[in-house]
Amino acid sequence: MTLYINRRFLAAALSSCALAQPGMAATAGSSFPVNATIPSTCTLSSTAMNFGEVGTAGAATSQTDSTSSITVTCTTGGAYSVALDGGLHSVAAQRNIQSGSNTLAYDLYKDPARGTVWTDVAAPVTGTGTAVAQVITVYGRIAAGLPFAASNGTPFTDTVLVTLTY
Repeated sequence: MTLYINRRFLAAALSSCALAQPGMAATAGSSFPVNATIPSTCTLSSTAMNFGEVGTAGAATSQTDSTSSITVTCTTGGAYSVALDGGLHSVAAQRNIQSGSNTLAYDLYKDPARGTVWTDVAAPVTGTGTAVAQVITVYGRIAAGLPFAASNGTPFTDTVLVTLTY
């Protein structure tokens, strides 16, 4: 039997074998974790409470109200609480402003109706951070009819410590 080989077929077959590469490429995979920690941080500021003139002739002639603002800015989702102490001149849990040896009682409240006294032992005001400044208003009142001595140019003062816990 005589075998006839087509030269063109043989040339094409040989060239395709020469071009084909054996499967030498390989791949491997790996992964790595990506982490970040965002600490809960807060800032705090407050404004003065100024009652102004509260009366004449040795008595507060009418109740005198004032406010102060506490501004808290905390990381989004961070819980915080704000507490107030009794002030520098507190006597038996009563806050007092003082001029020399003279005192005048006042109270701080959590609500504008002045129904919930903000004592130094009461539950603090709590919140959750939003990364935006949150304002807490402190409502103050000097009751009408309280006796006091004239300050003779020296104002009655007190200092209340604001404590932010987060």
